[in-house]
Amino acid sequence: MQKKTVLNYLNLILVLVTCTFVNHCMGATADDINKDSEEALQRLYKTNQVAESLSKSSKAILVFPKIVKAGLVFGGSYGEGELLEGSKVSGYYNTVSASWGLQLGAQTYGYVVFLNTEKALSYVHETHGWEIGVGPTVVLVDEGVAKNLSTSTLKDDAYAFIFNQEGLMAGISIEGAKISKIKR
Repeated sequence: MQKKTVLNYLNLILVLVTCTFVNHCMGATADDINKDSEEALQRLYKTNQVAESLSKSSKAILVFPKIVKAGLVFGGSYGEGELLEGSKVSGYYNTVSASWGLQLGAQTYGYVVFLNTEKALSYVHETHGWEIGVGPTVVLVDEGVAKNLSTSTLKDDAYAFIFNQEGLMAGISIEGAKISKIKR
């Protein structure tokens, strides 16, 4: 079986598993997403000055305020968010991932991707599903990376921050994530 076919099956399993844990799967309104995204950005900026600094120079910001992740051998995650260009919402997106491996638990978290180049922004607009790791270079920012970031060292297409982790998820897994535009 081809790798892409396996990933598609895992994505399907992910959606089914995640919908069990999310009461309103696919049900958030645009107003809900706007409010949650604004609150998530404010929480991130209060705890991470690098993120706030990036927000001022980014071409756009992709905000996923709450992702729900669960797994027991097979697992997955799901969340909805928005793309901000300046202070305007230019679209709504979901993020879906599937995983397989030694894993057990459930957690929630949020993540924000700062798109720093026209190349990264165009890629999000033009693809029918953006797989993290394919296309623009995305750097996951942790405390070590954050200490070395400045306006002169920002050279990658996008920087991602994970925040507000709650719950417990343990194990080792292989995971693929996809971001797709949705209508709200």
